[in-house]
Amino acid sequence: MSMSLSAFNSYSSSTLLPFYSLPLTTHIQFLHLSSFSTPSVINNISFPGRNSCALRAQNIFCTSGLPLSSSLMEPVEEFPELNRNLYPLIEPYGTGFLKVSDIHTIYWEQSGNPNGHPVVFLHGGPGGGVTPNNRRFFDPEFYRIILFDQRGAGKSTPHACLEDNTTWDLINDIEKLREHLEIPEWQVFGGSWGSTLALAYGQSHPDKVTGMVLRGIFLLRKKEINWFYEGGAAAIYPDAWEPFRDLIPENERESFVDAYSKRLNSDDKETQYGAARAWTKWEMMTAHLLPNEENIKRGDDDVFSLAFARIENHYFVNKGFFPSDSFLLDNVDKIRHIDTTIVQGRYDVCCPMMSAWDLHKAWPEADFKVVSNAGHSANEPGIAAELVAANEKLKNIIKGKA
Repeated sequence: MSMSLSAFNSYSSSTLLPFYSLPLTTHIQFLHLSSFSTPSVINNISFPGRNSCALRAQNIFCTSGLPLSSSLMEPVEEFPELNRNLYPLIEPYGTGFLKVSDIHTIYWEQSGNPNGHPVVFLHGGPGGGVTPNNRRFFDPEFYRIILFDQRGAGKSTPHACLEDNTTWDLINDIEKLREHLEIPEWQVFGGSWGSTLALAYGQSHPDKVTGMVLRGIFLLRKKEINWFYEGGAAAIYPDAWEPFRDLIPENERESFVDAYSKRLNSDDKETQYGAARAWTKWEMMTAHLLPNEENIKRGDDDVFSLAFARIENHYFVNKGFFPSDSFLLDNVDKIRHIDTTIVQGRYDVCCPMMSAWDLHKAWPEADFKVVSNAGHSANEPGIAAELVAANEKLKNIIKGKA
């Protein structure tokens, strides 16, 4: 098929010329063969004031065979394709314990490149602790990967302790760990409660953060707590909800968070464990788009469940220790300049997308990635791929600045 000159002039005046009138560099990555009926049309096109050129896929070449950049502009380096695959499991090259208060000592570890760009992983819960799989989101040749268990969680001591355990204590711990490891500034990665803590830390110490990756946004607002713990999510998971509900007598169901707090802080250890198992299983049964039996079994581990449930509940009863319900949204201006990617599963039941959407609207400068076939967990394939890619993007930005 060919195009007459008059037909092309008509087409170009309505379509090509307004596009062409912008700087040519604006168009390089957006021109496609599909803009025209067949390649034969392309070969007949002349651009006013330019050498005769032909389109090749997404790049423009002159008919002389030289790249357009050779004759018209400086070479343009294409943004490399981002890796989206989890990195292999690695072992830490260093571990330790840091005493952060008269009561608390936190476990920390480092893996990857000792001379690489530092990144700190903030785990969820609160109370969830870190796992070896958390190291796999980062390129171990580029990143110095720091993981730690927050107060009372994982290997940190004392186990499941609520005393002197607030958001602000954790922010201070992050700073103490950074100073202990002699790190001037670092990248911050956090999902679920980890996104809450990452936002709060970044807003408290924006000069120490080189970039952020946030997943499963949780702003710890009343409506988010009510959705998951007071019956909202039960509309989607009634089968998982009933065991959580039935542990509490009907006359105490006005607030499940308060009723569980009473039991998780009981003087009777078995009462604590029973409440912890029910609380943890409810969350684990709803964390994936498709049921994950291995994850659900974590609710049977009394040691894990007690820290997870007690500390989570403690933070929720106390509204995250924030001075206002919209505190994190109100302080976005403090971190607006930080390169950030937000990753959110469309069908996240634990931290529904309304929170990520509210953050996106308050912070449109941050990249916003919605995974259409995922729930809450960072280990779901689509979410894991976006998290790795987000770290790869920040890696390329850092390399560009070096």
